[in-house]
Amino acid sequence: MDLFSFTECANQTHSLRALFELLVSCATKEGFSEVAYGALNFVEPLRLMEYPPPTVAVKWPPDWCDRYFKRKYHTIDPVVRRTPMLSRPFLWDQLAGLYKLQPDERRVLDEAREAGLKHGMSVPLFGPLGRVSVVSFASASDGADPQNRMGHLNALAWQFHTAYGDIARPRDNGCETKVELSQREISCLWWVAKGKSSWEMGKILDISENTVNFHIKNAMRKLGATSRIQAVIIAIRLNLL
Repeated sequence: MDLFSFTECANQTHSLRALFELLVSCATKEGFSEVAYGALNFVEPLRLMEYPPPTVAVKWPPDWCDRYFKRKYHTIDPVVRRTPMLSRPFLWDQLAGLYKLQPDERRVLDEAREAGLKHGMSVPLFGPLGRVSVVSFASASDGADPQNRMGHLNALAWQFHTAYGDIARPRDNGCETKVELSQREISCLWWVAKGKSSWEMGKILDISENTVNFHIKNAMRKLGATSRIQAVIIAIRLNLL
């Protein structure tokens, strides 16, 4: 499912559970059936009530889910602790190389792997007022390759996060400021949705890479987006693409 299809489906629901099930379904097709979404430094106004903060929604093996929450592993989970320090998607296996993990942090990762959460990766999600959320994906398969699927999973995480924001804090359509993008900004975002780099877009549009980046940054500013992918998703939801 591509950016446009996911956003179209997400637009048709006002249910967090249905939206999360859509995310899990799409991630499963990528080979990553275990998914969690959490708000790390604030309390989300909408969450699945069976999961305590900072978790908003989870699809994990039941035994691991029960152990994680009963033992309050979120207080020592290196993914929860380290996500605010990272700006890009990361593999759980990379954490030990980036940081000197404490024994309890390594234990959480080891136990998660034993419980069936293998080859995990997480996507930091940044919002207004310094808010940090995270979507994590893991596979039950030993042969999964998160590095190869990182781009798709990153896009899915931002799609879900943006759609979730509309459900949790619906826009007042009567007061919403109309966003106007230039034709060049629209063209650049369209190619972002197709997975093209700034260099590739420059060749396609016959402009410099710096000019591409200029247009994309302008579009992000107008849309209030903190990433290229989020800008595309917001533009789609506003029928600008």
